[in-house]
This record gives sequence, structure tokens and C-alpha cells, in this order.
Amino acid sequence: MDSVTNDLADGILTAPQAPCVSLYQSTHRHHPDNRQDPIRFRNLLKTVEESLRQKHGTRDVRPLLEPLEQLAGNESFWNHTLDGLAVLSAPDIFRVYRLQRPVPELAIVAESFHIKPLLRILQSADRYQILALSRSNVSLFEGNRDALDQVDVAPAAAEEITAAQQADVKEPDLSVWTHGSGSANAGIYQSQGSEDRALDAAAERFFRAVDRAILKHHSRASGLPLLLASLPQHQSLFRRISHNPLLMRIGIEIDPSALNVQQLRERAWRVVEPEYLQRLAGLVEVFGSARSKGFASEDLMHVADSAVAGRVSTLLVEAERHIPGHIDASSGEITLDDLASPEVDDLLDDIAELVLRNGGQVVIVPAERMPTDTGLAAIYRF
Repeated sequence: MDSVTNDLADGILTAPQAPCVSLYQSTHRHHPDNRQDPIRFRNLLKTVEESLRQKHGTRDVRPLLEPLEQLAGNESFWNHTLDGLAVLSAPDIFRVYRLQRPVPELAIVAESFHIKPLLRILQSADRYQILALSRSNVSLFEGNRDALDQVDVAPAAAEEITAAQQADVKEPDLSVWTHGSGSANAGIYQSQGSEDRALDAAAERFFRAVDRAILKHHSRASGLPLLLASLPQHQSLFRRISHNPLLMRIGIEIDPSALNVQQLRERAWRVVEPEYLQRLAGLVEVFGSARSKGFASEDLMHVADSAVAGRVSTLLVEAERHIPGHIDASSGEITLDDLASPEVDDLLDDIAELVLRNGGQVVIVPAERMPTDTGLAAIYRF
């Protein structure tokens, strides 16, 4: 499955060739609710086709529609969905993302991809990862306030952990690595030994290898807070040797195998929520202070101008808010329009893309915590 994090980092989603199809819908994890999902997807495809044919001929339309139609008929795919779906299609680009939270139904054809729902998931302040750890087992989860799912430990990380552990193992039968998302033991490294002292030393070597591998292959790429779930004595040892700056100060002090995924999510959110609220409150406070000094604005036209000029340091965007229109990426001039038009996207989405291209930060904020009523709040660099 495609990775939103990697695609955004590589710039694949912010500079595509037009026309660009963006399709979003909520999905269901379980039968029989998931039976309606492909039907709704086909209905959105009809909207996309109608919009495309307003301006483009069959020669241009068919290559964009064919992968979408194939996905609509892929029974295996629809039996393994999560809570939401994003599908992006343009000449030479086709991306499918399973999402951990529901998204409003949306079908847009425009000159660029509509990525605000993806930004909301990636840049929302409520996302985190959990490292579930014992002195012989490790697994990784990623979630938000609503959902938590186990993710595959990167193959390179698995190899590094195995190699580091085996380098110090004297007994030939101490190590086994299992990897994959299809079983309850996915991504688990197991070791056994007879001497307590040897086991303690092996645990420390194992923890060091895990720390290095998770930091290198997961934390640096995601930038997400890392919550440690393990027994108190393992918390102490891991924190003593860890070099991961994203490791949260407070963890979940329990054997993670004693919790199911829902229980683990509930315990995690109790830890993450206070920091989530604190971060949002801090951003709102910075915006208010900057605005009083003329270094922030909520005016749509002024912010669009500043985004083009590269002045925006941080942009707060209201979740679920849409302002149909178009922005000239060279002048910053905006034109309000109708989302049904084949070349019109969401202005908030387009401004967010410009801010990201110019090295700014975009944070998607729930409506009830936005400091403005215009849909955005920009803090300027100068």
C-alpha cells in the first residue's frame, strides 16, 4: 500500500501533471458494513467522469479512469479497508491510501491534487506511535485519538535488530525473527537463554538495537511522538539507553501483551491527549501574539499573497472547511468558484500546498479550537 508520508516528502503529490483526480470516502473495517463501500466508490467515479468530460476528451479521460475502475472491482481490496480511503490519479501517478479515520465523501478534478484530508491525518497534532516492548519482543503501532493499528517494522530495521543481537549471542539457538502483518506475532523478535545475567545483558543489547532501528527507520521519517508500552523495569532500562528525541516522557507501564488493541489505544490517548491540547493551545497563543504585532493574519487574500511570497511559517487550517476557488501560484490572486468545475479545488488546500512547498508548517485544527472564523490562521516569518 502507498505511503502518504513518503509521497509527500518526495514531492509526488504537490507537483503533478493535470488533470488531477482526488477521491475520498469513509470505509468500514468489517462485514457486512463494508459491502456498501465499493458501491459508493462507483458513485463517486461517475461524478469524476462527468467532471472530466466537461473539458477533456476520451483519449485523456480513459487512462485516468481505468485504474479507478480496476480498484472498484478489486474484491480483495474492499475486504481489507480501514476507516477511510483516499485515491489520487493523474497522468503517470496513481496512489491509494487506507486511512485511520473517516473522511467526508469528495470527488474533485482540478489542476492539482486535493490533499487537505491527507494533511489533516499527517499533520494533526493527535498522531503518535507506540513501541510495545518486552526484553524479547517488539512491535510497533500507529494511531490517533480514534484508531490504532499495528504497522510492519521496516525490513531494514528488522535486519539490524537481528544482526545486532546475533553478534553477541553465544548460544546458537537464541534468536528467531518473525515479520509480517498477517499474524498476532507480526514483527516480533524472540530470544531465550538459561542464565539470568546473560538474559539481562541480552535484553540491554536487544533494547539498544531496537532503539537505533526504530529511530532510524520510523521515528525520523514520521516525526511522531513515540509512546513506550512495557513493564516498569523495562521502561527504566530502555529510557536509560535510548537516543530517540521523540520518546515521550510518560509511558504505559504494563506488559503490552496483556492489552488488546482497543485497550492499548485508550491507555495511549490518556497520555497523548494532554500534550495534544497543550500543543494546540500553544499554537493559538503564538498566533494571537503575532497578530497583535502585525506578524499574523486570518484574511484569506492576505494569507494567499503571503503564502506565494514564502512568508508563512505556520498555517493553521480548519478541518472539514472548504472554500471553492483557485489561486494563481505566481501572483497569489484568488478566484472564488464552484467545486463542480473541473479545474477548481479548495483554496485552503491550495494555500496549504504553497506553504509546504516553501518550507512552512501546516497544522489541521478542529473547528472548535481554531482561533479564527475564516478557515485559516497564518503566522509569518517576517
